[in-house]
Amino acid sequence: MRKPNPERERLLVPHASRDPEIVKDTNLANEDIFEIIKKPPDVGAIQIFEKPEFWDSTSGLIKAVTTQGIATIHLPSGPLSLDGAQWHLLKNTLTNSRPNILGASIQNELTRQLMLDKDKKHSSYSWKFLRTVKRAFQATKYQGDTALIIPPFFKNAMRGKERIWGEEIATPQPTIINWSGLDDKEKLNLIPTLSASDNWILLTHPLGANNKPQPPFTEAQLVARADGKCSRHKGWRREGKDELATHSLTTEVWISTRGKLPEISRTAIQEALEADNTKDTPSLGSEDLE
Repeated sequence: MRKPNPERERLLVPHASRDPEIVKDTNLANEDIFEIIKKPPDVGAIQIFEKPEFWDSTSGLIKAVTTQGIATIHLPSGPLSLDGAQWHLLKNTLTNSRPNILGASIQNELTRQLMLDKDKKHSSYSWKFLRTVKRAFQATKYQGDTALIIPPFFKNAMRGKERIWGEEIATPQPTIINWSGLDDKEKLNLIPTLSASDNWILLTHPLGANNKPQPPFTEAQLVARADGKCSRHKGWRREGKDELATHSLTTEVWISTRGKLPEISRTAIQEALEADNTKDTPSLGSEDLE
């Protein structure tokens, strides 16, 4: 016999909003939605819009508007649709003293991203999976991919020797590498650094013939491998959706031959690889703000 579960009220969805008969008609001194967000009134209110509201999210010379969580950024090559949260991240990480550098940086990242989108072997790993891998060595740095899809919970992001965001630190940082997010030259440039350090985790699809494991370079050892749904579908950056790819791909996790991964961390990574989720899940807590 199953015990009845009490109805739980979801965040920001009061029960009164589901029953208009008990919602009292309220007049607000200021009904401008953006002013209400900045200065919430003392009483709760439900406001219905016939058309979606647009938020001017322009940064410097880059014109942009955000509506329903999706930002439209006007670049020289044409409009770019991007998840609103990712656009907010880029505005605060790719900007420097020259106002026009933001547009050039995004254009460069978009050009590279379009190349990755065409690569059938490239994967944009789910944030839930990346958080699990990140915790193994408390990684602060991400290698590979572009600013359009790299998660915000890495303090530093690079692509080979190119810095995408963060600080330049001379000493090796705990790093997560998406091998398929690097080109051949970037991989060759990165191998000497990885060979001389032991605080990194490398993610890749099988590099050997017939889907068999093959080290990306000599100083790498395999610690986990599985077929699972741990990648976001291609194009998720344009829609802000968190659905995972419906097909399963073999993913391998490698660490340095000089390194050692605690068994509890290896088990957690293996379970994350084998997960059969349909959606990515956000992090709820005081860290890894997304």
